[in-house]
Amino acid sequence: MDDADFYAHSANAAGDWHLLNDHLKSVGRRARTLSGTAPWREEAGLAGDQHDLGKYADRFQARLRGRDSGLDHWSLGAWLALKQHRAIAAALAIQGHHVGLQRADPTGLMGLDPTKLTSQHPLGLALSDPDLERLLKRADADGLEFTPPTIKAITSWHHAVAAMLDVRLLFSCLVDADFLDTEAHFEGNAAGKCPRTPGPALDPHAALDALDRYMREGIRPGTQAQPAVREARESLWQACTTAAQSATGCFTLTAPTGSGKTLAMLKFALEQAHRHKLKRIVLAVPFLTIIEQTAQVYRAVFADFPAHFVLEHHSLAGLGAETTQADALTPQERERRLLAENWDAPIVITTNVQLLESLFSNRPSACRKLHNLMESVILFDEAQSLPTHLAVPTLAALSHLSAAYRTSVVFATATQPAFDSLHQAVSKHAAPGWQPVEAVPDHPTLFAALKRVSVTWPNPGEKRTWDNLAEELQNIPQALVVVNLKRHALALLQALGNAPDIVHLSTNLCPVHRRAVLSRVRKRLAAGEPCRLISTQCVEAGVDLDFPRVFRAFAPLEAIAQAAGRCNREGRLHESGEVRVFDPEEQGDWRRRYPTHAYFQAAEMTRRILLEHGTIDINDPAAFQNYYRQLYDLSQPASQNPSFEEAINARDFPEIARRYRLIEQDAIQVLVPWAEQIEDYESLRNEAEADGIGGAWMRSAQGLAVSVYRPRADHPAWSIMIPAKLRRTGKADRQQDAWFILEDPHGKHYDETLGLILPQSDPVLIG
Repeated sequence: MDDADFYAHSANAAGDWHLLNDHLKSVGRRARTLSGTAPWREEAGLAGDQHDLGKYADRFQARLRGRDSGLDHWSLGAWLALKQHRAIAAALAIQGHHVGLQRADPTGLMGLDPTKLTSQHPLGLALSDPDLERLLKRADADGLEFTPPTIKAITSWHHAVAAMLDVRLLFSCLVDADFLDTEAHFEGNAAGKCPRTPGPALDPHAALDALDRYMREGIRPGTQAQPAVREARESLWQACTTAAQSATGCFTLTAPTGSGKTLAMLKFALEQAHRHKLKRIVLAVPFLTIIEQTAQVYRAVFADFPAHFVLEHHSLAGLGAETTQADALTPQERERRLLAENWDAPIVITTNVQLLESLFSNRPSACRKLHNLMESVILFDEAQSLPTHLAVPTLAALSHLSAAYRTSVVFATATQPAFDSLHQAVSKHAAPGWQPVEAVPDHPTLFAALKRVSVTWPNPGEKRTWDNLAEELQNIPQALVVVNLKRHALALLQALGNAPDIVHLSTNLCPVHRRAVLSRVRKRLAAGEPCRLISTQCVEAGVDLDFPRVFRAFAPLEAIAQAAGRCNREGRLHESGEVRVFDPEEQGDWRRRYPTHAYFQAAEMTRRILLEHGTIDINDPAAFQNYYRQLYDLSQPASQNPSFEEAINARDFPEIARRYRLIEQDAIQVLVPWAEQIEDYESLRNEAEADGIGGAWMRSAQGLAVSVYRPRADHPAWSIMIPAKLRRTGKADRQQDAWFILEDPHGKHYDETLGLILPQSDPVLIG
C-alpha cells in the first residue's frame, strides 16, 4: 500500500489493496464485453470507466482506512456522464450502482447537480468531494481517459417501458462488471486477482446431438404411450424443428398436456441458437415443482456436459433487500452483491418471479443478470400463469428485448392466453407491440388426437363436503385430488384418516422431499397399487403424473385443464380418463375459497361460461381463447393498474420495482431437517454455524429449503428459525435476513407427510 496511490477497495486476504485506476479500466473493458453487440456498448464502457470517479477524493481514501463514513462516491461520475457526455443511461447506471436506479424524469436527473447534493443530499450523505475538476485532474494523472459515446442508449422516452429496459440492460453490464472485478480482488492471492472461471459456452450443435440421442435412445424406445399419443408427440417435435428455422422473435407454442412439450421446447430453443448463434437458453416456470422435474430431465440430456452447463436459480428469496441508506459499502452489502446470481451458464432454469421481477427491478443485484438475456432464447413454460394486471408492461418489455437484442421469446402452454388482443396497449410502451408467431399452427389437430379425458362439471349450486369427498375416495384405488388452498388439503387429509396409500404434496415439503413423494407415486401408479394423492396447485403444471381419475376443486379454466393433464396422460386406458370438478362447501367470501382475488375472478368467469353453455370442452383451444377474451373484457388488463402506469410515465425506477410483484409478500428460505437427508441438513447447519453461508452453500441448501412468506415481527415462528450468517464478513456485520435454519430437535415442525409446520402457520406458508 502506497499513500501516493488511490484505491478502490481495501486489502484482500493477501494484504493487497485494489488500485483505483486498475479497477476503473477493468470494469470499463468488461462492461463493453458484456454488452455484446448492443449499439450502446461504448456508453456501457464509459459507465464502467467513471463509475467510481468519486473514489479519487481524499475523504473516500480516508474512509477505506476507517477514518470517514457516510459518503456518496457515485454522483460526481453520474453528473459528468450526464452534463459532459449527454449519456443519460450511463448517468443513471453510475448513480444506481450502489443505491439502485432512481427517477429519470428531468427533476430526478437534475438532482445529480453537485451544488444541490452539497446543500441537501436525499440520503443524508456527503459528497466524497464536491469539486469535479479536482477529481478529473487526479483521474487524468492516473492514466484514465473518458471518451464520449457516439451512440446513446436513450434518445427518447416515447416508449417508456422499452427505454427503461435499455437503461436496465446497460446498468446490468456495469454492475456485473463491477461485482466481478471486485470479487476477483477479494478472492486474490499473492499472485494478484483471482477472477472466477467463466461459465461454459453454449455449443448448440453438440447440445442438439445430445438431445436427439436422448430422444432416440432413451425416450422413444422406453415410452408406454399409445400409438396416437406417440404420433402426436412426433408431430409436435417436427413442428418445433420447422418453426425454429425462422428469424428470432416472439412465439407462442400451443400444445396439449402430455404431448412432449418440455423437450420439444428445448429442441426449438437449441435449433434457434444454432441457426442464429445465440448465447444461452433461459427457461422460466411458475412453480418450483416444474423446475425440479425439468432440471432432472435436462441434466439427463446433458449428462456428459460440464457440471455447470445447466444452472438452477429458483430461490424465492435471495439475500434480502438491499439498503439505500449509508454508503452501501459495508462488508454485508458487498457479500450480498458478490453472491447475486449472474446467469453465466448455457442453460438457466429459473422462476417467473426471478426473471420478470428482475426485468422491472432497480436493484443492482437483481439487475446483474439481465445482460445475459440478450441474444438468447427465453422459454416461458405454463405461460397462462402471468398475472393479467402486469400483462401489458411485461409483454412490452419482452417484445422490446426480442426486437432490439436478437432474443427469441416463447410462450408455451396448453391453455394459451389471448395476449394478442393486448397488442394495441402493448405498442404504447414498446413499438413492436405483441404479435407472436404460433410455432405449432396445426395445434387444434394435436388437441383432437390427444383427447384422453372426459370432464364432469358440478350442477349449479352443488357443493361437496370434505367428509363426503373422502367417503367417495375410499372406493377409488388411484386418484389425484387438487385443491386451491393448503388449508383445504389438510382438511381433506384429516377426513381421509391415516390410510397408508394417502400421499400429500405441497410446497410445505422441501424440493428433495417433493421429488421423493413424486417418485413413490409414480412407482405405485406403474405397479397398479393403491395411491391417492392430495395436492395443492403445485402438481398441476408440468408434473409428469398419470392418474386414471382426477378430482379438481372449482378453479379458473386453465387450472382445471392443467389438472386434467395429469389424467390418462399416456392414453393407456381403454376408456377416457375421468376428471370430476367439484365445489367445496365453504362459508364466507372468496378469501375463504381462493388464494387471490384474480384467481377468484377467473374461477367465476369459468362458472359464468359453464352456466351459459352447460359444459366446456377443455380439449378445444378455441374454448380458451373465448374464456381469456371474456376475462380480459371483464378485468381490463390495459387499464387495471393505473398507479403502475403513472410510475412508468414518471420514469420512476424505484416505484416501478416496488409495484411489479408476482408474489406480493416478501419470502424467506428455511433449511429443514427432512429425516431421509438428516445428515445433509446437519452438515449444512454445522457449516453455516462455523463458517457462514456463501453461494455454494445456498445452492446446496436449496434442495432442503422451504420458502415461506416472511412472518410478522411478533410471530412465534421466529423462536424456531435461526438466521444463517454470511461468510467472509466481519463478525459485527454477518447477519442477513433471507436464510434461516429450522431448529426442530423433537421433530414437531417438519412432518414426513405435511412438511413444514410453523406455529400458527396459515399466514406465512406459500400456497
